[in-house]
Amino acid sequence: MKTYGYIRVSTADQNADRQLLAMSGLKIPSPNIYTDKLSGKDFNRPSYKALLKKLKMGDLLYIQSIDRLGRNYEEIQNQWRIITKDKKANIAVIDMPLLDTRLNKDLMGTFIADLVLQILSFVAHNERDNIKKRQAEGIAAARRRGVKFGRPQKDLPPNFEELIKKWERGELSTEQILKPCEICRSTLYVKLREYKASSNKCK
Repeated sequence: MKTYGYIRVSTADQNADRQLLAMSGLKIPSPNIYTDKLSGKDFNRPSYKALLKKLKMGDLLYIQSIDRLGRNYEEIQNQWRIITKDKKANIAVIDMPLLDTRLNKDLMGTFIADLVLQILSFVAHNERDNIKKRQAEGIAAARRRGVKFGRPQKDLPPNFEELIKKWERGELSTEQILKPCEICRSTLYVKLREYKASSNKCK
């Protein structure tokens, strides 16, 4: 029997130290700890897929909490079934001792564990929905305040019109415009369209 640990954080700048500390306390070998820095919306994660291939009958997988496994209600249930039924490995949830498939294998214990799993899966999924809702509300509020998202607009040099006219006459190459304007080729074409549209309005 081998022991594994799975760690997940949603973004690269989130801290996985708490999960790592818990895994090291269980003396799980470092090569057996798999980490993903991806959303829990699905299980299309490279480290998780690699871990799943490694799991064998009788192995034990530790996770800190159900939401670290994922945040999709149906997929959590499905992956739990794959690990415990198809692969016949065990799972232990560190923050919820009731969710340890090595224990309470009688009918009542299985029923309670399944019930707890469903409740925590629902909570994890619901929290993801709430996070998305709060993010959308925050973005909408920021836009109402005039906050601009995306890359800041690049200010063009005062002689942009003159440069474009020379470019159209063939006196300047595209590269000779890109360098002084400090823009990329795609931005140049966007600005060119804007310039022409503005010129046509003035006619």
